[in-house]
Order: sequence, then structure tokens, then C-alpha cells
Amino acid sequence: MAISCNRNPVGKDYTDTPTSGDLSIAIDDSYTLLFETQISTFEALYPNAKVYPHYVTEQQALNDVFNDSSKVAVINRELTEEELQRFKNANIYPITTPIAHDALAFIINNNNTDTTLSVKQIKNFLTGIDTMWPTQKDKKINIVFDNPHSANYSYLKKLNNNHTFGKNIFALNNNPEIIDYVSKNENALGVISVSWISDTDDLLSQEILKKVKVVAITGDEEISESTRFKKPEQAFIADKTYPFHRTVYMINRQTRAGLGTGFVSFVAGEKGQRIIKLSGLVPTIMQPRVIQITNKPLN
Repeated sequence: MAISCNRNPVGKDYTDTPTSGDLSIAIDDSYTLLFETQISTFEALYPNAKVYPHYVTEQQALNDVFNDSSKVAVINRELTEEELQRFKNANIYPITTPIAHDALAFIINNNNTDTTLSVKQIKNFLTGIDTMWPTQKDKKINIVFDNPHSANYSYLKKLNNNHTFGKNIFALNNNPEIIDYVSKNENALGVISVSWISDTDDLLSQEILKKVKVVAITGDEEISESTRFKKPEQAFIADKTYPFHRTVYMINRQTRAGLGTGFVSFVAGEKGQRIIKLSGLVPTIMQPRVIQITNKPLN
């Protein structure tokens, strides 16, 4: 699957319908691979529609929707009461639609032997209580995020009750930079969205999984021989036994029947949900399996 650069519409605003016109959409860059597929499929089905994605941080995505430079945002949390009030004060009433369940993934260098961690250990790493790898006492942990304004950063900040992060935490610019950094640094613990590695049929995901290893996590406080570690795989995200799971939402400020509404409906509908399932994430609306039942007697 190829990743295109952000595409910008040319010219003035167009009159749009749910299946035609131009649409600018601000997407948390955690979901680059997923939405390249969603957009290309939507445009193939509706050739009169053009969707222009902007892959940005969570905060930038929300700002773009508020300022009307994008009609739709894709983020992995609901709007806060303060954000809802800000929209309301501007006479904007966005519609929030859950579309998928995904997770944070923790990645390490291929030479790192600490392939299992607990939630408690990760919290201690983040606050600087522990600064060395559990089984490699001579190696100091460097935790790397995509961006200080990203959803991944704010997710773990909230998980840690907004405690100050340790001095071993730093940020780059995006998920691909994290993957590259971790592949070259044995001490690194990278924090990315699982959507970058969940589609095992995608060539880019396959290449990433050759460069780094994915850590298995347990929610148990104490690690023992009976502790069950889970990787951020589809089944464990679906049943929420993988600890760092979350929901992906589309925030649409276009409350009329325009292209923004049409695209959100597509992603939340049967075809869009099937794409999410095939990507390795969990659709919010699981498509039922149809079984034909007949009254033909058994021989």
C-alpha cells in the first residue's frame, strides 16, 4: 500500500453531496495506512468525489475542524467537555461517530531481549522511577513518542494521572521516524499506533515487522510464571485483554448531507468496516456472518 503526500484541493469551495465534491479531512497520522485505503476505495466507488487527507497531530486535527479548514477529523478519543463548549460557543455542533477499536503498540530493537513488560513497569519507565531495562541492567531505557501533541502522548499522560514524564522521554515527528529510530537503537522503547503494523498483508507493515519487535504486555501488577502476556492483536483488542486499547472516532462538523457526512457514513458502513477488519483493527460494528438455513431433511 503506498502512502501519498497530503493532497490539497485547488480552487474555491465546491457544492458537494454525500457522494460528490471536494472534502478536506484532518487525520491523526496514526491512521495513515488505514485511511489511504478508505479514501482510495471511496473515490473508486464515487468518481465525482475527491477526499484530501491531511495527516497531522491530534490537536492539529481538532484545530483544523474548528477553523473549518477541514470538515472532518479522525482521532482516538471523544471530545472533552471543554472542546464541546468551544464548538458550541462558535455555533458548531459536531457529530462524533466511533468507527474502530485500535491500540498502542510498544516496539523494541531486534537485539533487545526484554520482549515482555507489565503496565506497571511501563508506568514506572514513563515517570522515571525505573530507567533501566528489566533484564539488561546495563542498558538505560529511552522512550520515544511521535510528537508531544500526539494522541499517543496524551493517552499515556492520562493513564499516568498526568504525572510529569521522566527525562528519558523524548519525541520525534511521526510514527515512521519512531520505527526508524528504534530499529537503529537497542535502548529504545517506541510508542506507535498498532495500525502501522496490524495489517499483515500490507507490504509496509511487513517491512516494519522485520525492523523491530513488538512487546507483549500484561496488566498484572506482579509478573510470574502464570502471567499471560498479550500482543496488540485483533482478538485481544476486541476482547480488551490487551491493556492499551482505545476507540477511533470521526468528528464531523458538517451536519448537513454533504461529502463529509457521506464519507463518515461510508467508513462506518459495511464496506468501510470491512476495510477496518482487514486492516487488523476491530470495527465498531461487527459485520454479521450470514448462514443459510433450509428445511431440507438430512440424509
